[in-house]
Amino acid sequence: MQKWIDEGAPPNFWISGFFFTQSFLTGAKQNFSRKHVVAIDQIDFDFVVISDETKYDLAKPAEDGVYIYGLYVEGCRWDERKEALEESNPKVLYTSMKSIWIVPKKISEIYTDWETNCEVYGAHAYRCPVYKTARRAGTLTTSGHNSYFVIPLYLPMQKKHQQRHWVKRGVAMLTGLSD
Repeated sequence: MQKWIDEGAPPNFWISGFFFTQSFLTGAKQNFSRKHVVAIDQIDFDFVVISDETKYDLAKPAEDGVYIYGLYVEGCRWDERKEALEESNPKVLYTSMKSIWIVPKKISEIYTDWETNCEVYGAHAYRCPVYKTARRAGTLTTSGHNSYFVIPLYLPMQKKHQQRHWVKRGVAMLTGLSD
């Protein structure tokens, strides 16, 4: 944290290092809100998995939003060639996820009715929950919400798959592998 104060925020963030990840994500929304003069309640996130790091300058901060790294995917893997979810390799439960660009946008620019239709800008995506640990349990006494849940993150999937394919496999992303 002292390095951030002295030198400014890094260009990409190790998401697993945050104790309260949701506040970091709220900060990303606040920065976008102030920059573009948009009410924060009219903003949500879009997501870009960075399969080819040569297409992005990860040494510089994102124009809008944040670059993150350090997530693990459980129950499947990311296929860099197909740029979509793929079945896990045999006997492999967790794999490291590529860097992700979390892009704040006006809700009106993002199709968010994921419960009935998963088409976003022509992409077929899985609404993947992100949890702090594989335990996926815990309740906040103040709100009753799951204290381990961070955010739903939309990941491209192949046309041959539907949401239920990955749900049945318990696919989720994790900020850490230990309880």
